[in-house]
Amino acid sequence: MPIILAALALAASPVPPAAVAVRFDREGGVRTLVAQGRADRAADRLLTPDDPARIASVSKLVVALGVMRLVEAGRLDLDRDVSDYLGWRLRAPAYPGKPVTLAQLLGHRAGLTDNVDYALPLDRDLEAVLKDPQAWDTARPPGGDFAYANLGYPVVAAAIEAATGERFDQAMARLVLRPLGLDACFNWTTCSDDAVFRAVVLYGADGSVQRDDLKGRRPACPVVPAADGSCDLATYRLGRHGAGFSPQGGLRISANGLARIGVMLLRRGDGFLKPESLARLQAMTPVRPTSGEGTGGFFCHYGVAMHSTGGRALADPACRDDLFGDGRLRLGHSGDAYGLRSGLWFDLERGEGIAYFVTQVLEGQKGKRSAYSAAEEALVDTARAGHPDASPLASPAGPH
Repeated sequence: MPIILAALALAASPVPPAAVAVRFDREGGVRTLVAQGRADRAADRLLTPDDPARIASVSKLVVALGVMRLVEAGRLDLDRDVSDYLGWRLRAPAYPGKPVTLAQLLGHRAGLTDNVDYALPLDRDLEAVLKDPQAWDTARPPGGDFAYANLGYPVVAAAIEAATGERFDQAMARLVLRPLGLDACFNWTTCSDDAVFRAVVLYGADGSVQRDDLKGRRPACPVVPAADGSCDLATYRLGRHGAGFSPQGGLRISANGLARIGVMLLRRGDGFLKPESLARLQAMTPVRPTSGEGTGGFFCHYGVAMHSTGGRALADPACRDDLFGDGRLRLGHSGDAYGLRSGLWFDLERGEGIAYFVTQVLEGQKGKRSAYSAAEEALVDTARAGHPDASPLASPAGPH
């Protein structure tokens, strides 16, 4: 049994998980390090690095790229009251005098929580949802302490819609996915037929289907249906919903697609974004969340829709964010949903990075050396063992 499959047996699943990892570099090279398991067990279809999966919260970084394209075009401003774009007033009930900005929403400092359901049915209104005091943390004003909240991203999506006059998934295709040459999409609506055919079925740790068992066909309703079960997308209201196409985690993209984004980041925008725009996303601030996702030393530094592993954060004994176990600073974003764990990480100093995902991971599973899952630790270690010259998975280096 290959190393990765043996290591991942601790997930206690009846069949081996699917796992893929690719290396990319500043010169544009992309190399497969690991590709194992089945994208679709029922069809007996082996996983390849070109097969798209619901990549979970790595989606947040990609949404931020779309926001920064609109910032550069003068259509959005990270530090302006987002209400100016939405056309309705967004305020935390306990802090009515404090505006909420896109930077706060993208960086999880808006005071929102995930105590209300952010997977909104088609006929729900985002403004009404955000008037619920349960959506807000009374102890954290907008602009205050970091606490990870998926709910902020539907607001960001609504702002994108209001600024462009386009539905979120279509705006992201125009702003980000097509310019970068990606056959990717939010909730399968704008992906090609080939991508839909190649969809990775997400299985839980017990082997049960969790998501995207498409059988080669687009889902009949790509969003959460209305309360009466209907799914007429013509009723979708721009700037009033935002959640329908899962901006917080619904990007369907392959490992090779993530690698293309990574190459652009290593090239400091590569004509797609200005270097100063990326610098804003990558400006890390120390965080120590006490609620929400990412506690226990998982999030140690967070910027604007981007966080880090390794580097100077390791000076804090409470920090356990060094997935790779070598102390090197990498930037990017992680993902965790429906049994999948994912990551897009790049090392600016070495000009190299890795994109990966693995399925069938037990909820809450932790590794030995970090707050990441044992499955992810096993995956990056297997990639290193199979390709000892393939930095950043190469021999450990000291913190810097």
